[in-house]
Amino acid sequence: MDCQQTRVRFGHHGTVIRQKWARLLCACLTLPGAAVTAIAADDGDKPHYRFYGFVQMDAIYDFNRVDPDWNDMLRPSKIPVNCPGDPGCGEDGETVFSVRQTRAGVDVAVPTGLGELQAKLEFELVGVGNDAGKTTPRLRHAWGQIGAFGAGQTWSTFMDPDVFPNTIEYWGPPGMIFFRNMQARWQPIRGDGNTLSIALESPTGAIDSGKVSSVDPGLNIRERTPYPDLSANWRMDRDWGHAQIAGILRTVGYETTTTANNKPSGEETGAGINLSGSLKVGARDKLMAQLAYGEAIASYFNDGGIDLAPTASLNATTLPILGWLLFYDHYWNDRWSTSLGWSQADQDNSSGQNGDAFAKSQYGVINLLYYPTNNIMVGGELQYAERELNDGRSGDDTRVQVSFKFSF
Repeated sequence: MDCQQTRVRFGHHGTVIRQKWARLLCACLTLPGAAVTAIAADDGDKPHYRFYGFVQMDAIYDFNRVDPDWNDMLRPSKIPVNCPGDPGCGEDGETVFSVRQTRAGVDVAVPTGLGELQAKLEFELVGVGNDAGKTTPRLRHAWGQIGAFGAGQTWSTFMDPDVFPNTIEYWGPPGMIFFRNMQARWQPIRGDGNTLSIALESPTGAIDSGKVSSVDPGLNIRERTPYPDLSANWRMDRDWGHAQIAGILRTVGYETTTTANNKPSGEETGAGINLSGSLKVGARDKLMAQLAYGEAIASYFNDGGIDLAPTASLNATTLPILGWLLFYDHYWNDRWSTSLGWSQADQDNSSGQNGDAFAKSQYGVINLLYYPTNNIMVGGELQYAERELNDGRSGDDTRVQVSFKFSF
């Protein structure tokens, strides 16, 4: 690539940066990946960049409490039920300010001898894992695609990102299939509003040793992922909206690390189906729905659930899970919008799980958002979520969130 000739565009209005800054940005941000969003290439064989993102500040009043590492989002599985004991137990009522939803990314279009290479690299500030609760960079997308083939990290092929509602709470519906995963994807059919996608995805598994630990506390049972997950979807985009059917086939394994022969160990097969779509109502409104069911597919759900657990005889079994959502995005006019809806994830527990195992979560929101100009949003949202355990105990949380979002 010749950075001397690279034309860099910034923001939604495509302002051309001065040539010396363009060369500097080109040297720092030339990417190997591929973008999900195509960029118009009107300069012949020159690469193009689109920088985008937003700054968002959330002000939250929590009428109850959640795990402190997750208090700037409403994740049902982090609502305390066993008090004292669970993280988040304490006096009701907490105020939280957060900028962790802030996001930045770059799309790239690079002409090649095989066609246009598209690349995407995107980060946010929501730390997870060892960084849970911290405002640290987190990779969202690192994706490359040329023609029908793509590879990297992006939305799972088993997922439909277009049924996520226009809400300001970060985590979103727990019953939604929601997973950004590393994968290699092939799209043999693309065009005329029809897309067929097939992918091999990075495997993962949520394992619950349950009552096995009470029989032999010394056993350390962990997940084992011998094969990649196979996923596929068929999507139709029409004037009335879109419809998608997706399926997944996977192997979830387990092994013991504290025995000489790593026994007990084994593998179980899981599979699932995800039906989703949206219906346009009037000029701008949209009704979104999803229904997903399967066994050993909880890892692909937005929140909660286990893939593999023991039976009463302490043999491994896959766990069924059902998830659904129904949301409506309504635009009162060009300046005001409201989204409301409900979602649920429901797990069938095994007889070998403990009483505190996840069983069910519910989640609902309603909001009122105001857009004073194209790149600014301010709005308020009422949120509710509930977590239910295997033995019937439950905990819930209600909160109010006001957010300020500045897009670029």
